[in-house]
Amino acid sequence: MTARGAQAAGAGRALPTALVVMGVSGCGKSTVGIEIARRLGWDFRDGDAFHPPSNVEKMRSGAPLTDDDRWPWLDAIAAEIAARESRGGHVVIACSALKRAYRDRLRASRAAIRFVHLAGSFELIDGRMKARHDHFMPASLLKSQFATLEPLGSEEDSVTVPVDAEPAEIAGLAIAALRG
Repeated sequence: MTARGAQAAGAGRALPTALVVMGVSGCGKSTVGIEIARRLGWDFRDGDAFHPPSNVEKMRSGAPLTDDDRWPWLDAIAAEIAARESRGGHVVIACSALKRAYRDRLRASRAAIRFVHLAGSFELIDGRMKARHDHFMPASLLKSQFATLEPLGSEEDSVTVPVDAEPAEIAGLAIAALRG
């Protein structure tokens, strides 16, 4: 898929309370999420900040998280989204949201959420992960992330944007698809 191939399900409506920029580690969730938030004038929150220290240490040591590790993390993100909605605010959150069950857990907040899936090949993202040195998630866990990733269903409120371009272009494609 080229950068010009953004796909949308549920596009053409008003923007929601929260955009969850999702995908495997290294796909650009934080970088693109910050740019989307800047362009929309919304706040940005990195989902990694919601992890308890035990999760960060587990990932840093090269161990993948279990679903039991993720539930409290996802619940904290869902609570942040619900709080934003109750205050009438908007937020872009970078969160892997790899499984349908994880996205369902976020939607349990009952807030208006749309997902922006940043999609790319294993080879592209692996190269990016190996080039970064300032993140606790080692490249060795990328295979487990791709194995866990469940594609968004056509009924999920989402857009999919390829990550084979510069972050500013990816953000622009995402916003255009969301508004499309």
